[in-house]
Order: sequence, then C-alpha cells, then structure tokens
Amino acid sequence: MLTINSDAKLKDLLEFPCSFTYKVMGHAKPELPDLVIEVIQRHAPGDYTPVIKPSAKGNYHSVSVNITATSIEQVETLYKELGEIDIVRMVL
Repeated sequence: MLTINSDAKLKDLLEFPCSFTYKVMGHAKPELPDLVIEVIQRHAPGDYTPVIKPSAKGNYHSVSVNITATSIEQVETLYKELGEIDIVRMVL
C-alpha cells in the first residue's frame, strides 16, 4: 500500500511510464464498467479487462482497471474525469 506523507507529491513517487490502477466505485448499474472504460480509452487507449466487484449489499460496484500511465497529467486527468461520471461515488 502506498502511504504518502504530507510533504510528498504523487508525481514525485512515480516514474513514468508505470503501471497504475484506478478503482472506481459507483452505483451498481450495468453501464458503470462501460462508462469507466470509455473515459480511460480517451486518455490511455488500450485493451482493458475491468475487474468488477459488488459491495456487500450489492448497491455499489467497484471497477478496477490497470493502465500504463505515461505522465502525471494523464493520471490527474483520469482521476478528474472518472469522478465526473454521474453514477460514480469515489475514485481511488
């Protein structure tokens, strides 16, 4: 697990290109994985197989997708745009 002290910045901890996993949590709707992949394809085109896990009560799903990140700007843009999906509640 990556622990960041208050002085460290994400950009200082990563060397690009690198493997980077987004975990997107949202309402358990069938379109959630497609919406996540659609955003990722715009900024990191590739062949992705999202890993989908339901919450204990089944109201939410987490969608994990691993990309090869090429810059901190790409990582930050994806965090922002994934978080803007209507049915998304959190991006880790």
